[in-house]
Amino acid sequence: MGWLARLFDKRDTWARMVLLDLSGLSYLVFHPGGQPAPTGPQWALAIAAFVLLIVFSRLPRVNFAVQVALLVAAFLLIDDTTINQVGASWALGELVVQARRPSVYAVAAALLAGVHLALGVLRDGDELIGLILPVGLPLLLGLVIRTSRELSRQAEQRALSESRAARADERSAIARELHDVVAHHVASMVLRVGVARHVLPGIDPRVGEVLDDVHRTGTAALDDLRRLVAVLRDQSAATDAALAAVEPGALPAALGGAVETARRAGVTVEADIDEAVGTIDSVRGLAVLRLTQEALTNVAKHAGADALARLRVAVEEGAVVWAVSDDGGRGQARAVAAPGGGHGLTGMRERVEVLGGTLTAGPDGPGWRVATVLPAHSGAAA
Repeated sequence: MGWLARLFDKRDTWARMVLLDLSGLSYLVFHPGGQPAPTGPQWALAIAAFVLLIVFSRLPRVNFAVQVALLVAAFLLIDDTTINQVGASWALGELVVQARRPSVYAVAAALLAGVHLALGVLRDGDELIGLILPVGLPLLLGLVIRTSRELSRQAEQRALSESRAARADERSAIARELHDVVAHHVASMVLRVGVARHVLPGIDPRVGEVLDDVHRTGTAALDDLRRLVAVLRDQSAATDAALAAVEPGALPAALGGAVETARRAGVTVEADIDEAVGTIDSVRGLAVLRLTQEALTNVAKHAGADALARLRVAVEEGAVVWAVSDDGGRGQARAVAAPGGGHGLTGMRERVEVLGGTLTAGPDGPGWRVATVLPAHSGAAA
């Protein structure tokens, strides 16, 4: 039934009408079956039907009314009404397929049947069975296509419901794993760092500062995990975007926090953050934050604590322009670690591609540069 539904696809209405006109024109030019040459009135009514079929191709009700009017004129003025009968029948089929309410095409079918009964059947002496071809066939064909489309729509809805149910189950499973495994171990680490901070006598202030920073970082990670688990367990979340959202107004402060974290690790960071980042949507906001955190962490890891990193986040014509580069630092670790890409770079690239962007990463002089542009209307938002 796929090709039949495609035959009456609304997007192809104009092309369909042109093909119908060409077939009707061939009938007039070659008049098969020993038919006499078309008369002037026959040509006039046929040309009017051809033109108006195209003109009103997007207005099925008007198109049907016009074709029925031309059919009435044909019954009254000419002998061979084939062209106008086909035009009216085809218009009925289009109306049956596209009408929103059954009453519309029911009235249309009754009207066309009445015209044939009053003018065609009585004039030509045909029996009522003569209504099957001009009225019954387009009505049946249109109903079959309508039913096929409705069944297809219901099947898509069922598939969507099943997909949502499967995603909900998967979200619940992920939430359980995060809570039972990851959160448990992170909480244990935070607890042990806190204990170590208080039980070690005469601890060096620099070591204490590091332990405090680890404790704060672990506590923040636990808070993030709790929020993520809550979102995963919330079955009312309509889209996957709920898993990746941050309040836009909080983004500048969050980026500042990421920069400060990198500075505490010893990296010198020059940040150029556009104030307009506070107006971008939540999904891209979290993506920018996570990209920044990952990139600055990679600078500290691969370029060393004495590296100079430059962060740029700007909003240009609705798109978010983001880049992080470094001067290479010592450059000893990067020469080994960078070519492999690692899971961090892979995760960054996947996050960007989901939002419709492309991540570029590679050497930049003695250092490294990673950048992307997140378009204003990403696929994730769709």
